[in-house]
Amino acid sequence: MAGVKGLMKDTAVYGVSSIVGRFLNYLLVPLYTNMFPAAEYGVVTFVYSVVALAMVILTYGMETGFFRFANHERWKDPMEVYSTCLVSLGVSSTVFVVLTAVFIHPLTHWLECDGHPSYVLMMAVCVALDAFLAIPFSYLRYAKRPVRFAVIRLVNIGVNIGLNLFFILLCPVLMEHAPGTVSWFYRPDFGIGYIFLANLIASVVNLVMMFPELHGFRWRFNAVLWREILVYSAPLLVLGIAGIMNQTIDKLMFPSLVADKADAMYQLGIYGANYKIAVVLLVFLQAFRFAYEPFIFSRSKEAGEGKLHAYRDAMKYFVAFALLIYLGVMFYLDFIRYLIAPAYFSGLAVVPIVMMGELFFGIFFNLSVWYKLIDRTVYGMWFSLAGLAVTVVLNVLLVPRIGYMGCAIGCLCSYGTMMLVSYFIGNKHYPIGYPVGRILSYFGVAAVLYIAGVYGVGAIGGHMVFKCLLRAVLLVVFVAFFARTEHLTLKSLLGPVASFLHRR
Repeated sequence: MAGVKGLMKDTAVYGVSSIVGRFLNYLLVPLYTNMFPAAEYGVVTFVYSVVALAMVILTYGMETGFFRFANHERWKDPMEVYSTCLVSLGVSSTVFVVLTAVFIHPLTHWLECDGHPSYVLMMAVCVALDAFLAIPFSYLRYAKRPVRFAVIRLVNIGVNIGLNLFFILLCPVLMEHAPGTVSWFYRPDFGIGYIFLANLIASVVNLVMMFPELHGFRWRFNAVLWREILVYSAPLLVLGIAGIMNQTIDKLMFPSLVADKADAMYQLGIYGANYKIAVVLLVFLQAFRFAYEPFIFSRSKEAGEGKLHAYRDAMKYFVAFALLIYLGVMFYLDFIRYLIAPAYFSGLAVVPIVMMGELFFGIFFNLSVWYKLIDRTVYGMWFSLAGLAVTVVLNVLLVPRIGYMGCAIGCLCSYGTMMLVSYFIGNKHYPIGYPVGRILSYFGVAAVLYIAGVYGVGAIGGHMVFKCLLRAVLLVVFVAFFARTEHLTLKSLLGPVASFLHRR
């Protein structure tokens, strides 16, 4: 239990940067949806879908590979592993930028950015920088420095948001009333390009802040070690590509599956904006992932039942907290929906479906411990490819008939498939003994409370404040059920928060 408490404490620290950062980033969604037409926001959604895929390809599983070999008994010097990974990503990221510059015009056309090659080049440099910095960020996690990790993330987000507000809100006002102050650099017709420019500048700031992690050790490249990392990480690359394609292929395929091509980017803008609400759950998933990978590899050196018990506890805590977040978003969607402009409300029906899909993906990530620890990452590759196949088939079948709702259903079924297949196969190769009955009871109670909170309370007349209080009581009921089932006290539930405040 002590190990899981440490995991939850680190998750709380990582979660602060993720939660605050995501919340601040969400403030950009109403800005974008109010300042740009849905068709233009559709282009932004499309470009960032490609960026997410490029990021996975450019890191090619090196993050997990670093954790595995930094803790490997055969390689005694973790800094040699660190340096080798840095050199590898530095070279590949540079090659990526050069290739993008060479093929800039066809890429610009494919990304629906005709006439704006600078959009594509900016995002290429941004992705290259972020891919290279993935290893220094991983090193901070390995070195148990979550506070520095969180600070750098928050500065990056703050710069990005500040520049978005400056370029999109302030500059147009200054251009109208005091043109001399901004006319030397500001171009009104650059439009959504300022979103990409703000992102690029924020990535450069990240690089500068990471300088302490880029010196003070001997830069080395061990070719033998590098090949072993690649062999270990290659299936993770396919896994990562398939995983990110599960998140993005619906958006990439959408324009070609909608009969009315002129309406495709408009619908994609609606779906992309509402997807932003659904990824509230991803804040917790991301924070948990940052803490969980170092946790599982550090515990892998232990013998006996202790480490398996820690993995079981981690799964239970994850499911319970994820369901609590899910219920909270669903209960207060009447308020959360204002993160996007009212013109986009027609797509709110995708939120509960996509969120449950993301929860299934989180469980799948927890289950991935078995094939990572026995160095059989190829299983993760096959699971992700199976999920990708489900996504593609359901999108092809459903999107022409029901539009972006088909994307949401494809997401749910894809992650559900990956979760179930990983569990049953993992149970044969590396049985951990997850308390399935207890976990299903959490889902059962959450389902009853969901019906009561969304439909039952929703049908009751009265002031909105009264309904909010009733739904808050239902959330407390869920927490109380979890605490009683796990024999937890209030002090143990608030432990991670108290630990974070103590660190501060």
